[in-house]
Amino acid sequence: MQSRTNRALWGSEKICRNLCIRGEFGVSKGATRLEDLAKLAGVSISTASRALNDSPAVNKRTKQLIWKLAREMDYPFRRYMPAGPIGAEATIAIVTPRPQGRGSSMSDPFFLELLAGVGEAARERGCDVILSHIAPTNFDDLSEAMTTSRAEGVIFLGQSSLHAAFNRLAETENRFVVWGAQLPDQNYCSVGSDNVMGGRRATLHLQRLGRKRIVFLGDTEAPEAMQRHRGYLDALEHAKLGIDPDLIVPAHFEVESAEAAVDSLIHHGITFDGVVAASDLIALGAIRALKHAGLSVPGDVSVIGFDNVPFSRYASPALSTIAQDTTKAGKLMVSKLLDSGERASRSERVPTDLIIRESCGG
Repeated sequence: MQSRTNRALWGSEKICRNLCIRGEFGVSKGATRLEDLAKLAGVSISTASRALNDSPAVNKRTKQLIWKLAREMDYPFRRYMPAGPIGAEATIAIVTPRPQGRGSSMSDPFFLELLAGVGEAARERGCDVILSHIAPTNFDDLSEAMTTSRAEGVIFLGQSSLHAAFNRLAETENRFVVWGAQLPDQNYCSVGSDNVMGGRRATLHLQRLGRKRIVFLGDTEAPEAMQRHRGYLDALEHAKLGIDPDLIVPAHFEVESAEAAVDSLIHHGITFDGVVAASDLIALGAIRALKHAGLSVPGDVSVIGFDNVPFSRYASPALSTIAQDTTKAGKLMVSKLLDSGERASRSERVPTDLIIRESCGG
């Protein structure tokens, strides 16, 4: 339950907003002074100053109120922030929701590649990037990530299970972009790879190599993996191979999880000659399990991963995979956050590419 103080703060915010709209405080956008901001928020000038400087002496609710009012009144609060070595054109916050179907995002090789893509794109635009400690799991967390950040905008690296929460956030905020799938009834801007086509291309390539019992190994509920699975199913239907539920095998985005899943397949005597993995980590786990069982890759089983992370080319055998263009993805997300216009607010897909190496045999 909200405390009496919190209710008062949020009540004062509503009152302040109405008064600003009516002009009763005599404050216009672009001409707001610190004392004006303090008056709008119903706090002292020193409290307003401390809030803008993120002082621990000011509670979070008060900071949120003052930052929000500062934005709405075009108050130049960036000058109160600690000065960096070089003045940046803008600051972009990166927030990583708790992953669905993956381990820790921070240690995921593809996450690091994507983060590098955003960082390089931000550097080209003269922007600073800050990596937030917040790991949202619901709408309130998303809202907090927006209202407690003094950045010009937020890039959420991953949708997790937050599609409905992002839709709700888009009703009041447009300063964010999401890395992830494009889903039905989506009201927010997302950038992501063409996962359906990637899954389809990987599966059809194995079919053309003569593989007929092809496993899909990975999560089928997380948005991006779900689309890769759909591409796999489309390819099987196109090739008239039929769909065997025994060959759709859940696995988290971890080597150990994938290795255990393939061990179980082999232990139960389920035959297969190809694996389409939902990530490169999953593909490496599959290869480990196949080798331990005395099976040859690609002689007995062809394997294709997804992501084309740097280590995939150095695996033994070198891993065939579906590449995602993280450089282009980073540029798209940064431009959509900083630019205006219809295209900037439109979701976009980044093409995927089949990289053929040793693990699929041709």
